[in-house]
Amino acid sequence: MRLLVAWILAAGCAPAHPAFPSGWHIIDLTHVLAPDVPTFGGKSAISSKPLAKVDPDGLYLNEVTLLEHVGTHVDAPAHFVTGGASIDQVPVERLVLQAAVIDVTTAVASNADYALTADDVRRWEHRNGALTAHHLVLVRTGWGMRWSDAARYRNPDAQGTLHFPGVSADAARVLRDRGVPAIGIDTLSIDPGPSTTFDAHKTFLGGGGYQVENVANLDKLPETGAVIVVSPLPLAGGSGSPARVIAFVH
Repeated sequence: MRLLVAWILAAGCAPAHPAFPSGWHIIDLTHVLAPDVPTFGGKSAISSKPLAKVDPDGLYLNEVTLLEHVGTHVDAPAHFVTGGASIDQVPVERLVLQAAVIDVTTAVASNADYALTADDVRRWEHRNGALTAHHLVLVRTGWGMRWSDAARYRNPDAQGTLHFPGVSADAARVLRDRGVPAIGIDTLSIDPGPSTTFDAHKTFLGGGGYQVENVANLDKLPETGAVIVVSPLPLAGGSGSPARVIAFVH
């Protein structure tokens, strides 16, 4: 683990990238951004128009307009906390973390609104050891398999209430109190779909942590051992940003 983190840091500053550590491979945890990706509000949150083309302009260039919270993205504390850190103020040291994958797919199979519990967290710790300030807790719900179908991913009922799994306020509080700097999930929101008060957001972001939503390919990660690099745009004063999220897995 230390060797890989050292390699990542060295690769970012060395003139030539060092050889990739033997036995490790890379998994992209990022959904491709496009106008038709699922969104919380159900409307497109990204658009693009060409400004130049190679023929006849000599180069290809687009103008892109998007919301901060679209696709695989990061919520900064400022998203729900007055005076909270904006996305450009999240320390870079908190963007390279050890993955702690908590699998709740079995519970979600019988309850689309399932919310990760404090007991789920404690059971993971019983198997793997205490969660710390070095961990990104990734909640694997299995919901990512619906990404290509926006209606199934949002899963609204006849009244328009969304139904998808998330994290309970109690679990968010436990993770906050452990000093965990980040939570990620393979759904539209850390809070479960029916939530209107966003208690998990307020609890975790209120403690200074950040969140990663719409994470892809969590089914490809082991429960422990992966190193995650989260790369949001450092937008000045931003409440969040789309991000490239990459896992290094042994």
